[in-house]
Amino acid sequence: MNDEHSWEHAGGKLADLGPEALTEAELLSILIAPGTPGNSAQSIAENILQRFGSLEAMGGMPLERFYEIKGMGDAKIIRLAAALEIARRVAYGILDGEKTQASKK
Repeated sequence: MNDEHSWEHAGGKLADLGPEALTEAELLSILIAPGTPGNSAQSIAENILQRFGSLEAMGGMPLERFYEIKGMGDAKIIRLAAALEIARRVAYGILDGEKTQASKK
């Protein structure tokens, strides 16, 4: 297994340790990779989290707000919007499943 100094990007860390081992910025950097010249995906991810405060807060933001962040363009914003929508649907599916299980008792 690699140590943390041998990972060139968060994807390598995820492959070695699993998604639970990554920070929010590392997970986000995978979605928005690659970075731009002079601005790594990790740096862009940290800027996004600093701007919005959390992954949860990002979910409610209009997509236009992401253009305010250096390094974010159409492709990155679309990927991010799709990932947030998948997360929302999964969360609601889990909640709906819990309600269904509770009503069967």
